Amino acid sequence: MKTVSILFICHGNICRSPMAEFILKALVRARGQEEMWHIESAAVSDEETGNPIYPPARRCLSQHGVVFDEGKRARRVRPEDYARFDRIICMDASNLRLLRRIIPDDPQHKIHLMMSYTGSGRDVADPWYTGDFERTFQDLLEACTALLRGVPLTF
Repeated sequence: MKTVSILFICHGNICRSPMAEFILKALVRARGQEEMWHIESAAVSDEETGNPIYPPARRCLSQHGVVFDEGKRARRVRPEDYARFDRIICMDASNLRLLRRIIPDDPQHKIHLMMSYTGSGRDVADPWYTGDFERTFQDLLEACTALLRGVPLTF
């Protein structure tokens, strides 16, 4: 069986995309499917490169019992990530536009918007600006759960 590889993308890789990374990892772990998935996150910007997960995002994950890697550091998406991942999932339309500058072509249709898995065309609100980490968590939990239902474990 092939491992499914997912790369979550947000602007700085300190709030939404690492939250999505660790939420999906927790859901996969709860199903006993860790060996079937490879999950990471990255940014379309390099302004937070090397920084840890933003403290309010860490607190929100902890409040929900979601284990995260204390050593997680922000990194920028690279063109070669397209070949490394089965799905590249952006948190909002702005992330998608900026990603297209780094990975201009998507011949295998790997690039998606996060909330599209729920049937919604809306963005995951950026808690850096809204301050509402709980709403972001709930959106990501809903989308990750839907993603798990919709991703075949073999391609």
